Amino acid sequence: MRVRAVRALRALRRVALVLPLVLTALALLLLPRPPAMTPAARSPAATAPPPLPREEPHNQNEVLESTEELIEGDEIGRRPWYMRGGEQRPRHHDPNAALFPEDAPGEDRIVEQLTYTLPKDEDVPIKKILLANGLSSWGVPGGRTEFIRNKCPVDRCSLTADARDAATADAILYRDHHTPFNVKRPPNQIWILYYLECPYHTASLRSSSLDVFNWTATYRRDSDIVAPYEHWVYHDPVVTEKDLDRNYAANKTRKVAWFVSNCHARNRRLQYARNLGKFIQVDIYGACGSHHCPRTDPHCVEMLDRDYKFYLAFENSNCRDYITEKFFVNGLQHSVLPIVMGARSDEYAAAAPHNSYVHVEEFAGPEELAAYLHRLDKDDNLYNSYFKWKGTGEFINTYFFCRVCAMVHANERRQRTAHYSDVQAWWRGNACTRDEWRATGDTRDNG
Repeated sequence: MRVRAVRALRALRRVALVLPLVLTALALLLLPRPPAMTPAARSPAATAPPPLPREEPHNQNEVLESTEELIEGDEIGRRPWYMRGGEQRPRHHDPNAALFPEDAPGEDRIVEQLTYTLPKDEDVPIKKILLANGLSSWGVPGGRTEFIRNKCPVDRCSLTADARDAATADAILYRDHHTPFNVKRPPNQIWILYYLECPYHTASLRSSSLDVFNWTATYRRDSDIVAPYEHWVYHDPVVTEKDLDRNYAANKTRKVAWFVSNCHARNRRLQYARNLGKFIQVDIYGACGSHHCPRTDPHCVEMLDRDYKFYLAFENSNCRDYITEKFFVNGLQHSVLPIVMGARSDEYAAAAPHNSYVHVEEFAGPEELAAYLHRLDKDDNLYNSYFKWKGTGEFINTYFFCRVCAMVHANERRQRTAHYSDVQAWWRGNACTRDEWRATGDTRDNG
């Protein structure tokens, strides 16, 4: 009994010694943590500043914003090289890349051409491209400068305007017309015909020039090298809309504006605009209307963005894939909703950001279109739905000569042969209409 009593006493003493330590540790754990010390505050010579009043939402937002900036900067850097701020270069050669019309019918293949690259372990020869109309007509220097300064993924090309190179050039690029060189053409030499304007505004070729071209370079999506006025690319193909941070309808008091100087367009766009004006306010600026504001005057643009809800982005011709700066620059690059006329509705859909315009042929006529514009004018949510594409992508530089160089090399590697038996028929046949495009009974014109 005595031994047990001694042992019990010793145990109580141990508990008495440990209990204060346990209670102290618990007290320390329950105390609020002090604010994190900056490196300077950890220095023995530094005096810790008094704690600031707690503003958790404000401080949290600052952290989030700085984090978002880092994330956004990182995302921009991960974009392809042809986008603003993009740093990602193509690394691997794809021998089956969709570069040519037969590879992807109906597609423009611009991105595929911009991301094509040659094998890194090969000594690739430099291809010579002769510009038949001279260097100045293209605004480029001779030699390899154009390819090096643009950091083309395929830069093994050189530009020349020397007629003496006609017998040795790998490709000859003709702009708007064909003036042959008086030398024998090598069997594998590529002849390319470039057109900027539509068939109505390009000269006809001589009969001897109809079957000599291998490639075309035009705004049309079925050209070998598609050269559009602008080219839209999404940052993420899955994200075609974003929530808006502004009301594009706010404080706008005028309805429809149009800046125009050609009053005799083949598609009778002026007559359509005047008929539209019978049902909704249409202010026509320039030689064809009663309003005046020089396009060079920056106040005109400010007025358009500030006062108007709609802009008539009407082309001067209704031709296949013919969509110019009238839509891309005058319309989409301003805070107005473009009303379009020119190419077919599905061709606008292929070239434009999602839900960014209204096509006249979606309606039976000017009166029905005007009724819809009045509806948009009264419904800010519906009107703003046409601007949700903004910020989801960008209009890119399509680097025309980078793509020419890439395709000349790819053509040789594939041992591809192609030519137009009648390039005039391809360019003009069923390419335009003087009337409207409709799903049935298109009225075509050969320009």
